[in-house]
Amino acid sequence: MRAQISATRDAAFRLARAHIDLAKAEATTIGGQIARVAALAGIAIAVVIVAVLLLIIGTSLFLGEWLLGSMGWGVLHGLLLFVGIALACGLAAVGVSGTRLARALAAGVAVGILFALIFGLALPNQVYARIGDALVPGVEPGVRPLVVGAAIWGLLGLAGGIFAALRLDAAGPRVAALLGLTVFGLIFGAFTANTFGWQVSIGLGITAGYLTWIALMAIDIARTGVDVEALKARFYPTQTIETSKETLEWLQKRMPPGIGS
Repeated sequence: MRAQISATRDAAFRLARAHIDLAKAEATTIGGQIARVAALAGIAIAVVIVAVLLLIIGTSLFLGEWLLGSMGWGVLHGLLLFVGIALACGLAAVGVSGTRLARALAAGVAVGILFALIFGLALPNQVYARIGDALVPGVEPGVRPLVVGAAIWGLLGLAGGIFAALRLDAAGPRVAALLGLTVFGLIFGAFTANTFGWQVSIGLGITAGYLTWIALMAIDIARTGVDVEALKARFYPTQTIETSKETLEWLQKRMPPGIGS
């Protein structure tokens, strides 16, 4: 009888071990299949991401070459687009409302259209030319808008530099502000005095729109800051903790004295 029991027990152990070995083998096979599926899924996701990036970048370069006459516009606009999207996603992640982000985007679109129209119609050049006809008729007509534009904006830059210098304490920053704003005014005046074609004007408008969008988002977050408490509340299980406290208090009230204390 003892031998029979021992043999039965050994057989049961061997059977259990066989089942365990079979389970291990199947688990290994299943794990290999899971790893294979995960690897293929990862490759598929990576290919889709690359395809989307290629579509965005390729479209940007194509439009820059086809519509604006230079692939450089596509590179610049693609870069600014990615920067704007990254900043918008970051701000949305920290709790900035979609309405504020949409307002910044709408302002960027408006500024872009306005810049394209202003430079496409050569409005600054025409204004400088008329001022030059009235004030400096002796200057050669071809360079007259350039001289007037540089002079006007140079004087405005100088005035801004003097105002900024008066608000600064150290001599170094004062000189830097004075010279910097004056030079910027001269360059800006000379730039706006040019007559651009519609292709370049549209490229400038798109660039100005992207820069305005990015700048407004940056100014918005710099002005309002991040609501740390609201951000913390999004990742803190307040409701669960409060409910658990209420349940614990309810249980403590109904437990007999001396139990759970």
